Amino acid sequence: MKHETVLLEEAIHYLNIKPNGIYVDGTIGGGGHSKLILKHLKDGFLFGFDQDEFAIQYAKEVLKDYTNYKIIKSNFKYLKEKLAEENIFGIDGILLDLGLSSFQIDDEKRGFTYLKDTTLDMRMNQDQELTAQMILNTYSLEELARIFFVYGEEKNSYKIAHRIIDQRPLSTTMDLVKITDQVNYKEKGHSAKRVFQALRIAVNDELKVLEEVLRDAVDLLNHDGRLVVITFHSLEDRIVKHFFKEESETFTPKNMPILREDKSKMEIITRKPVYPSLDEYERNPRSKSAKLRAARKK
Repeated sequence: MKHETVLLEEAIHYLNIKPNGIYVDGTIGGGGHSKLILKHLKDGFLFGFDQDEFAIQYAKEVLKDYTNYKIIKSNFKYLKEKLAEENIFGIDGILLDLGLSSFQIDDEKRGFTYLKDTTLDMRMNQDQELTAQMILNTYSLEELARIFFVYGEEKNSYKIAHRIIDQRPLSTTMDLVKITDQVNYKEKGHSAKRVFQALRIAVNDELKVLEEVLRDAVDLLNHDGRLVVITFHSLEDRIVKHFFKEESETFTPKNMPILREDKSKMEIITRKPVYPSLDEYERNPRSKSAKLRAARKK
């Protein structure tokens, strides 16, 4: 399937791009968001982060008409460190699109899909050691069940974990799908969807990384800088929602209702999440679960 950037116009709208600003695309992926950011820049500059070599080469081709950008091969959890190496200590906006690119999903060798029989990989960074296969074949019953329940919200987490332990070693995605088919045969949708989500999150440490990059992004943002995040499942969205709430709250001292001490760093721009339009969903079904939230640095 051709890669199609999700919530493209909406993301650019909420970034409120300044022509001479410095911006970060934390997940450059197919380069769609980056290309539109660059179209809005005049004397500004864009830093794009990605840990996937294929995505980087793909994005370079998409952005070949521009020179005012640099791609940094790194997980965005090293955002502060990598920008400091470029002598950048303040930015005007950062976009985090947390979804998988279509070419990652469709590449059988990557192991992200439960629809094809392939290797149990799921690494976004192909240089890292930990894979889904290692987790499935070495983690304890309790660890596996916790991953499936917490990261996948899988109610049959213990049953699936038990079967995995009994049938080890697992070698391919279909080895795992056969197990989820046996346990989740009454469930709506694909039996393995939640388990695959959980494994991908665990392999790439996605939720911890998200919490870290949100804090770093707020520290890096200049006055009036924008933080825009596109999530694709409830766990990510919950983290972003709660983080924005915490960073935008005003402190009122107890028993002193007249005094209001505003120590908040951010102002929430999107009181409710922004969803893809019906037209976008019909054009790109993979956008269905996307939600966008945005906030402004005070």
